[in-house]
Amino acid sequence: MSFRPLLPALLSAALLAPGSAYAAAGGTGEGIETARTGRQLAPGIRLESYDRLEADRWLRIDELVADLDPRGGVRAEYLGTGGAAGPVTLAEAVARHRAGPGRRVVAAVNGDFFDIRSTGAPLGPGIGAGRLLHSASPGPGGGAAVGFGPDGAGRLLRLGLDGTVTLPGGKVHPLAGYNAAKPPAEGFAAYTADWGGKRLPALGPGPAVVLRDGRVASTGPAPAARPAPGTVLLTARGTARAAALAALRPGDAVEVTARPLPATGPAPVTALGGRGTLVAAGTPVGHDGEANDAAAPRTAVGLSRDGRRLTLVTVDGRQRDSGGLTLTRLGALMHRLGAYEALNLDGGGSSTLLATHPGAGAPTLENSPSDGRPRPVPNGLVLTAPAGPGTPAGFRVEPAGGATRLFPGLTRTLTATAYDTALAPAAATPRWSADRGRIGPDGVYRADRPGQATVRASAAGRTGGGGSRGRAGATAPGAEAGMGASGGGAPAGTGTGAPEGAVRLDVLGPLAGIRAVPARIGLEGRGRSAGFSLRGYDAQGAAAPVEPRDLTLSYDRTRWRVAEDGRGGFTVTALAAQAAGRLSATVRTTGATAELALGAGSAAAPVTGFEDAAAWTGPGAAPAEGHPGPGLALEARAGAAAVPPRPLPVPELTRALSLWVGGDASGARPAVELAGADGVPVTLRGPAVDWTGWREVRLPVPAAAEQPLRVTRLSAAPGARPGRLLLDTLTATLPPTGPAVPAAARPDPVVATAAQVRARPWRFAAGGGPAGDGAELALTGTEKAPFLHRGVRFVPLDTRRRTLDRGAGLARMRALRQALDTAAREPGTAALAVVLPYTPDTLDAKESALLALRLAEFRRTTGKRAAVLTLGAPRFTAARDEGVLTVAAPRGGRTLFGADAFAAPGRDWLSVAPPTGARG
Repeated sequence: MSFRPLLPALLSAALLAPGSAYAAAGGTGEGIETARTGRQLAPGIRLESYDRLEADRWLRIDELVADLDPRGGVRAEYLGTGGAAGPVTLAEAVARHRAGPGRRVVAAVNGDFFDIRSTGAPLGPGIGAGRLLHSASPGPGGGAAVGFGPDGAGRLLRLGLDGTVTLPGGKVHPLAGYNAAKPPAEGFAAYTADWGGKRLPALGPGPAVVLRDGRVASTGPAPAARPAPGTVLLTARGTARAAALAALRPGDAVEVTARPLPATGPAPVTALGGRGTLVAAGTPVGHDGEANDAAAPRTAVGLSRDGRRLTLVTVDGRQRDSGGLTLTRLGALMHRLGAYEALNLDGGGSSTLLATHPGAGAPTLENSPSDGRPRPVPNGLVLTAPAGPGTPAGFRVEPAGGATRLFPGLTRTLTATAYDTALAPAAATPRWSADRGRIGPDGVYRADRPGQATVRASAAGRTGGGGSRGRAGATAPGAEAGMGASGGGAPAGTGTGAPEGAVRLDVLGPLAGIRAVPARIGLEGRGRSAGFSLRGYDAQGAAAPVEPRDLTLSYDRTRWRVAEDGRGGFTVTALAAQAAGRLSATVRTTGATAELALGAGSAAAPVTGFEDAAAWTGPGAAPAEGHPGPGLALEARAGAAAVPPRPLPVPELTRALSLWVGGDASGARPAVELAGADGVPVTLRGPAVDWTGWREVRLPVPAAAEQPLRVTRLSAAPGARPGRLLLDTLTATLPPTGPAVPAAARPDPVVATAAQVRARPWRFAAGGGPAGDGAELALTGTEKAPFLHRGVRFVPLDTRRRTLDRGAGLARMRALRQALDTAAREPGTAALAVVLPYTPDTLDAKESALLALRLAEFRRTTGKRAAVLTLGAPRFTAARDEGVLTVAAPRGGRTLFGADAFAAPGRDWLSVAPPTGARG
């Protein structure tokens, strides 16, 4: 494996906030919880966001818990589109929602399944403010809903339609559908201005009438547009109903009634449709074998037995960082969270959760929608709460981008958002103070020396209007005012005394270097943009972002536009259709410099020309004439594949692969199969080959694929008849950025001479080679169990299987936790060394980061030393991340370590002499 640097973007630096502990890794259920952030949004509403490692996937879960108040506190309300013609994003729907006098929106989730490929209307029932908005469409699951009564309590129920159509002469007919996305196969259906779709469904060839004030206003073919306010569009299917409707004339009296009909109990005042009961009467419901029981992004609603506690959950899915849940596992999760009954809402790309942070005027997106952006939806569930008095009670203090770390002499921009006793917006001008360092009236803090600093905002005066901020900036989850050391609990300042808020900052050691993240940016062409940031490191490898105000940028302004993004980073935009260049960033106070490679447009890079086609193996593959020169023939049948002699590297930033295909009009579909840097397979499927002769096909690379990629094999799915494709010249399309600029490498102080190693109290070795160096033990990478030797607890971890291969990563992290717990308790253990055989790609990026995080927390919370030793690596390296030493001992040589687990504070406990010729 390759040991990755600590805290990449996929694990927030906030996990190292003071007060967290490595022992908090444990969770309930099959997996382990790896991170958690809690935020109080309003009295009675709290949001918990956490990551989990399960046996077969990573998960990111957002859990919102609300105490529904019969006295008018927290309420659950139906969220429609606010009159828009069809689905809108959840944020747009919230902006249109009328919360009522003295109330505000605190949170919202997406709602019902909907007719996504046609009308866009919800498929289940809906009730808003006691009024039926739409009935369920015919079909499986119709009528399932979550409802809330006049006292606010919720329950799961089934809602039918109690409706009538009274025609001239007094004959009463049942109403079969009311604003239903799919009209009934037989009977009358009515549509009103409450219709929630973008267009009406196909209502059939029969007649339709428009009613106004209980009388026929017009007759004719059914329109496609939403009925006008105050009118009812009445349609019918079936011979008798259609004939009765056709007999109507303008002016005829027709009465239409529509009410919700619950299967049991009274009708709710709010109801939202769903599909798939997850928990019933306190028991999880299994869905094994059902069509929808695949892992996917999910949204669910759960209720306590008395209906007073509401739990809204979103689970991200179809992403590297979160694989989603099946319905069965979602039910188990909701049961574990305390739901007595729970209902599945629409998932997939629809899963969306918004939350309003203390003092904020509008909610922001909390989860990560699988489409890459919020999907328009027709309805949802919104939580409202009293707006509050508006008198300042405290401040939510946040650093730019959520970064609570910085370096001596550099800055961190802070914002202060005032809130009242209801955590609603308030107006106050912050007065800043710090117990060390300096902070100006604009909220810009400048650190002086390493250590911890507490920065406070207190009320300096009050003004009218809405909430105020000390400086414009981005909201950072979990950085609420008064969080103090733990990062948890409700915002401070809601009690007696002057309104106040605080945040604790960690000032690291002096800046030792910086690097751009990412190191290369490739843009498709003029006008396209991407973000980057500058990350600094101290001598112990502790990292923190460097703010734009501390940097000087140098780049070609005729080709690129670079602007601050308001979150502590930058956005670069291409001004030319085709360009390549570099951006240099220099820290003003220290002169430390980093470079970023930039590219715009497209360049072609060869992957293979199949000159070695004879060396490709696999059933159905054989050398053939190419286009021109050598090529590869591949049969289009199940199991046929062509495997290269070794995986073919694909250049980083590749946006697409192009392949020349000699077609036979068989309908076969060629595919290029890849492996991502995280080991996840990626398949690029080509079009059905309906041509003869040679044609170049373009295969886009998914944005979620973990680059760099490697080609592992080629295949072809059979078409309408047996086929045989000819393949040639596989090419990558990528921006012309040039290579990333490597960071300046300096030998880590742990690298020493053989004499310095021998000066240590004792020695151990890794790798083969002659002994006689005084090593008391030799690590081979085959060790099975932890052992203690002269103050060092050695912890071998089995890296033969990938992170998500049948719980391998979960087993490793549990073994690591047990070893850390043991080492923390043992008086005779002063250092811990994790031993890993070199097995590339078995630990994915998140497991590598989690391993580093746990060791850094162990070091910080216990004061003991830690190291990671990788055996049999291709080359020698030595570095440190967050004070944890990382050494890769190369194969084919003997690496000698000198150890002193009880070395004085501030001194390294290891010295390493690399094999001859391998000094790093």
